[in-house]
Amino acid sequence: MNTDKENESDPLENIPAENQEPQHEPQEVITKVSGMYKDWFLDYASYVILERAVPAIEDGLKPVQRRILHSMKDLDDGRYNKVANIVGHTMQYHPHGDASISDAMVQIGQKDLLIDMQGNWGNILTGDRAAAARYIEARLSKFALDVVYNAKITDWQLSYDGRKKEPINLPIKFPLLLAQGAEGIAVGLSTKVLPHNFIELIDASIKHLQGKKFTILPDFPTAGIADFTNYNDGQRGGKVRVRAKISQLDKNTLVINEIPFSTTTSSLIDSILKANEKGKIKVKKIEDNTAATVEILVHLPGGISPDKTIDALYAFTNCEVSISPLGCIIEDNRPNFIGVSEMLRRSTDHTVELLKSELEIQLNELQEQWHFASLERIFIENRIYREIEEEETWEGVISAIDKGLQPHIKHLKRAVTEEDIVRLTEIRIKRISKFDIDKAQQKIEALEADIAQIKHHLDNLVAYAIDHFKRLKTTYGKDRSRLTEIKIFDDIEATKVVIRNTKLYVNRAEGFVGTSLRKDDYVTDCSDIDDVICFTAEGKMIVTRVDAKTFIGKDIIHVAIFKKKDKRTIYNVIYQDGKGGASYVKRFAVTSVTRDKEYDLTQGKKNSKISYFSANPNGEAEIVTIHLRQAGSIKKLKFDLDFADLLIKGRGVKGNIVTKYNIKRIELKEQGVSTLKPRKIWFDETVQRLNVDGRGELLGEFRGDDRLLIINQRGVAKTIVPEITAHFDSDMIVLEKWKPKKPISAIYWDGEKERYFVKRFLIENPEKEEIFVTEHPKTQLEILSTDYKPQVEIVYNKIRGKEQKPSDQIELEEFISIKGIKALGNQLTTEKVKQLNMLDPIPFEEPEPMKPEDMEVKDEESVTSEANKKAVDSSNNDDEDADDKTQTTLF
Repeated sequence: MNTDKENESDPLENIPAENQEPQHEPQEVITKVSGMYKDWFLDYASYVILERAVPAIEDGLKPVQRRILHSMKDLDDGRYNKVANIVGHTMQYHPHGDASISDAMVQIGQKDLLIDMQGNWGNILTGDRAAAARYIEARLSKFALDVVYNAKITDWQLSYDGRKKEPINLPIKFPLLLAQGAEGIAVGLSTKVLPHNFIELIDASIKHLQGKKFTILPDFPTAGIADFTNYNDGQRGGKVRVRAKISQLDKNTLVINEIPFSTTTSSLIDSILKANEKGKIKVKKIEDNTAATVEILVHLPGGISPDKTIDALYAFTNCEVSISPLGCIIEDNRPNFIGVSEMLRRSTDHTVELLKSELEIQLNELQEQWHFASLERIFIENRIYREIEEEETWEGVISAIDKGLQPHIKHLKRAVTEEDIVRLTEIRIKRISKFDIDKAQQKIEALEADIAQIKHHLDNLVAYAIDHFKRLKTTYGKDRSRLTEIKIFDDIEATKVVIRNTKLYVNRAEGFVGTSLRKDDYVTDCSDIDDVICFTAEGKMIVTRVDAKTFIGKDIIHVAIFKKKDKRTIYNVIYQDGKGGASYVKRFAVTSVTRDKEYDLTQGKKNSKISYFSANPNGEAEIVTIHLRQAGSIKKLKFDLDFADLLIKGRGVKGNIVTKYNIKRIELKEQGVSTLKPRKIWFDETVQRLNVDGRGELLGEFRGDDRLLIINQRGVAKTIVPEITAHFDSDMIVLEKWKPKKPISAIYWDGEKERYFVKRFLIENPEKEEIFVTEHPKTQLEILSTDYKPQVEIVYNKIRGKEQKPSDQIELEEFISIKGIKALGNQLTTEKVKQLNMLDPIPFEEPEPMKPEDMEVKDEESVTSEANKKAVDSSNNDDEDADDKTQTTLF
């Protein structure tokens, strides 16, 4: 009755709202749902973690992947199946839509390991999607059929609707999870296992079984270059830096041949265009010629450094990405966080257990075959079948056969059962009549050999597992060598490679600095990530970020782009300590400061001011003339001050006293030369970069006009200014300080003339890259030397029927004179050469001409002159580390 009334329509429903009488609101009913939320959310989270997002450690598969592979095995007949058909079949096991199954199948196929594909399956390089499922086909690969399936050792469970049986885990005898990688986001956790190299995983599994240590590192299908220094075994907190492989095609073109994992050519190009729009880099045009392999051409405007642009691409675009691995797997129905090494150990141990189970099943089957073959022979050879001719009941037949077998079954491994006897009764008369005792015995002996072999494998299970992995490597390891180059990266400072496409202006009188002050004085080009250093006439210094308009302080006397850790820019300062106070002089560098903090270069007294200021990019020390005001009994109103007589100290020191009298003016008398040492430059082979930090091989001490000589295996020679941003090719064979008068000696095989030629030459145009061998495709550089007097040994081929010609030793300086870089050279020999050996060069010392500046240059570590020592004020003994106390925050 109550139900019927609830279903009846409301009589007020058809009355207009304005004519209805006000109704009393029903009393609010509060229902507590806290328990519902608690249980339902936990159930949902558990479902997503266990059944969707995270792979199992046993087979390395998520449920949808496992169901796809199981369905493909159901359908497998050796021929290709439409992917749409496989997806539909998989829906019997997977309770989600066809789109999720199709996407998961394409992802498995693109890993090129388990599925043999036909049709357009998309492109991981360009990001192009696969064709519709009805257009593409698939079948299981030979590798999958070999290592993934074995119904006899598979545990089964009912599918979601109870109509089918599906595997709980597939018996995969290979570390599939690490080979394919896995990525998933669940509720409250995620997983990101990076893909590893097929061959390296097998080698690591073998090492684990042998009790040896191993290390495995990711290998990406998109290749690229990767730094695994902080990989942390793939656990939480690790990081992998991956870079595109970029090379210089010519002076205005860069080519990208490999891209970082997790990017595509489309996303990479988009990131380059965005960086170009923001002014971080300058790009003229980009061409994407990617097909089977990546080829992206980046065309640069004229005057842009290719080396700096390569660094800028790494700093500001997806040409370098950082990937954070997170090893999470399902074990015993729980998520577990472990490293990739532990994953490999568990997978390998699991493979051993699976191989053991397979062997035990094979052994049991062989023993059963041997048992029945032996019974059959006894039954036929002893004609026990005749004893059942007079039996009239089934029980009598069974009993008669059992009685007849008893005298002959002592050697059997187990008791004879009624089932065995029933099988004997099913033997046909034709088979009995054609029974061959010798063949039966051979069959039994063959079974015994197989049983012995299986037992041997079980007794030597580890060796058997090692042989299993070696077989996989031999059978399926072809063309699966490492794609990703392992390398340690240098850190790129963005401020050093950013394109400065904004102009910086200063209003000195009012004290403003910024990019929007276009009516004021131009300072320099800058970028929005630069810092500027400013000095005012009051002796204040501040470093601040480039902005549209920033107030620094009135009477700005110097503005420049601040370079962090710059020890070569030296500031020469003379300041007056308060009104009417003494004047002091000091030299200092600014290497690090706290941004937006004001520093006082004076002693802080009121009305202190800067009398003279200069900023010297290479530590130059000028000579100035100081004019004093006439006061009292001053006899000397004019004298010179040489900044070279001062040591370079911290900016916080008091300085040396110049005079206690008022200075009228200061004039520049003579431009100075650098008081710093020539810059030492090293080459770090590990990261293939130059540095000034002492890492790697010392290339020498370089002044402003010194250059580096670079020669590669292709016979290309060039010189470059030794900039820290320079990049070097992998085929480089010479990298040293270039000495213009030092000859280069080369022996090369000329592909056209098929002869060895010798040449000695000098670099004629240091600004030009030149090839000094012929450009025939078979031409090959054999020997190259930058010694003054190199020596070469020629070993000749032995000619049949003739006496072996002894080796020759040739001094190349005497063999050929110095010629032009384009000269063919002299033929080395007309004989057949077996080998060319480089010998120790003849000792030679090059006279080093004394340069005038060498006699005048002073070192930043040199001792102050005796005269200056006497003039040093006692205040100079103040804590020299006062500068360091102010440098509490670095950036």
